[in-house]
Amino acid sequence: MRQEVRLPQGAIRYRDEGTGKPLLFIHGLGVNGELWRKVVPRLSKDFRCIVPDWPLGSHSLPMAEEMDFSLPGLGRLAVDFMDALDLDAATLVGNDGGGAIAQMVASEWPERVTRMVLNSSELYELAPPPRFKPLKLAAAVPGSLWVSGQLLRFRPVQRAAGFGVSLKHGLPDRETMDSYVSPGRSAAGVRRDARKYLRGMDPRHTLETAERLRAFDKPVLLLWGDDDRLFPLDYARRFAAGLPNARLELIRDARTFAPEDQPEALADAIGSFAREPAAATA
Repeated sequence: MRQEVRLPQGAIRYRDEGTGKPLLFIHGLGVNGELWRKVVPRLSKDFRCIVPDWPLGSHSLPMAEEMDFSLPGLGRLAVDFMDALDLDAATLVGNDGGGAIAQMVASEWPERVTRMVLNSSELYELAPPPRFKPLKLAAAVPGSLWVSGQLLRFRPVQRAAGFGVSLKHGLPDRETMDSYVSPGRSAAGVRRDARKYLRGMDPRHTLETAERLRAFDKPVLLLWGDDDRLFPLDYARRFAAGLPNARLELIRDARTFAPEDQPEALADAIGSFAREPAAATA
């Protein structure tokens, strides 16, 4: 069952399952907390899994008009969310653009991060990756996101719009896909939020964040789909090499959305990492 918390930026709906050390999940553009629906059941036996619907185009509650959707603004949103739940610190688990948000929190508020998992995430100048730069440009055209929302009713369009390249084993079930694509079709406020997020994307922020993270000495695990078409593996290797306490592991037979392609392998890797003593991870 979803819960709801009100922040200065607006209301966030989330799920909170399990007990133990907290894991805070951060998804990216065009999906919501349902992305983690097959991962969390394996982890909530040992961890507290907190799964928000972040306001990135598939959320049900539009945010305040004045919200800052730049990467620093989204990092602030994540910290404010943690404050509202009385979370002093958590392991951040980010996918796609959610990984960039996790990096921002770790670089600006390192005391709030126990450790960090980046699963096929935006890095360096890949914010957004080249395939999605036209979408950023289209967001400047009035009405474009409404038209996109109508077209995304159809599964062939869903595959062509980016879900196809992000997934190796086909689209999720229709109910899950509808939870991803219907909010932007039905709510002008959600489209406004998505437009602001897209227009605010700037690789300057991820490049600056990567530089600041060179001083972040807490454990970091990069989990990359071995067939990722959006975020080349060389970027992940370079990123891991630039941090004091990071390593890279592959998720076999997966692309960007490993939570959909290989949820069990992803959950097992996250759980093993989160259980490691800090000294052993260093």
